[in-house]
Amino acid sequence: MRKFAVPAVSAGLLAAADQASKIWTVRNLPLFDPMEIVPGWFELVHVRNTGVAFSLLSNLDPKWVHPMLILATVLAMAAVIAYIRILPGKGTAPCGLGLILGGAIGNLIDRARLGYVVDFIDLQWRGHHWPTFNVADIGITVGVALLVADMIFWSKESDAPRPAADR
Repeated sequence: MRKFAVPAVSAGLLAAADQASKIWTVRNLPLFDPMEIVPGWFELVHVRNTGVAFSLLSNLDPKWVHPMLILATVLAMAAVIAYIRILPGKGTAPCGLGLILGGAIGNLIDRARLGYVVDFIDLQWRGHHWPTFNVADIGITVGVALLVADMIFWSKESDAPRPAADR
């Protein structure tokens, strides 16, 4: 049961932070009205994402996209939980998987409750906008990075980092 502590805590904290940030966004930012934080670089803007990452699939009929996205999210969450069960519990993978799970939970709550995901973080550079995202998306991205780090730096044979000569 101890091996589930890190993934469970990281998932719970991320999902809570994600939902709190989205509640703040909905209450304080009018839809599509940006709040400039760092001019030319960073603003907060309340948008509704009916698709997936980068708003892909948002132009398709929500009658079939919405249930399919919920099903895909639930299946992905089940796969993450199954993977947590077989992990040795060391390295960065448990935290990474927890963050991925927490991000999936945060976005699933929105999709099930609202029919869309609340996004609000808008980064820009030289007039180019990165697709708007949220705290759950950050957690998923950091979680994947931690999984990659785990694959590179932690061996499957032991719970210790590999020596530099073995990398």
